Amino acid sequence: MRAAAPLRYLADLALPPRCPGCGEVVGADHRFCAACWGRLRFLGPPWCASCQMPFDYDRGEGAVCGECLAEPPLHDGVRAAVAYGEVARHVALRLKYSGKTAHAATMAEAMARLMPEGAGLLVPVPLHRWRIWGRGFNQAALIAAALSKASGVPADPFLLRRIKATPVLRGLGPRGRAKAVAGAFALAPEAKQRIAGKTIVLVDDVHTSGATARACARILKRGGADRVILLCWARVLGEEAGDRYPD
Repeated sequence: MRAAAPLRYLADLALPPRCPGCGEVVGADHRFCAACWGRLRFLGPPWCASCQMPFDYDRGEGAVCGECLAEPPLHDGVRAAVAYGEVARHVALRLKYSGKTAHAATMAEAMARLMPEGAGLLVPVPLHRWRIWGRGFNQAALIAAALSKASGVPADPFLLRRIKATPVLRGLGPRGRAKAVAGAFALAPEAKQRIAGKTIVLVDDVHTSGATARACARILKRGGADRVILLCWARVLGEEAGDRYPD
């Protein structure tokens, strides 16, 4: 171990840790510089007791937002580490399209504080095989693997499958997004035995319109899951949800 220390020192000089947001040299891996850190909005309570949409102020225990009162969601909440913004978007896109796979661990580190109690299994939102062939990986599966390592909760990247290629959801209205993902997901054989009665944590990078989360939750609950909670890196807030992040 002592003999390896000089090699690590040289490696740190040649390849120092850099901020995931801007690339500035920082003190440790998965750490943001002061400027990027200050531009991240970390999410948490107070929030809607049903969907975890953040509230501007504490409305009291058990308070539910208007959307959930009008139409209760199929899932059991959406927990996001940060609000979608310039820095959060940059980190997600560099993982997704630039192959910066180390960013998956950066996201997981921020997401781990929101891991629900009693989580039984981590299930990443799947990509269609054509998308995986083109990209080389599923970013949600990388995040789930990092979360599993940090939390000890097992992850299964093959339990949920995307059996139908779907178009880019950006720009589609609510009905269009729901139609695009209808019938797109299915459980793997023997999956019901693994999820029966469990709290399933559905893992993704960015939550936008919610169409994908609803479709996945529907399949998992039909398969016997007790609860399905989405855990993601960033959540798009406001009326533009679904129109600012490419699928």
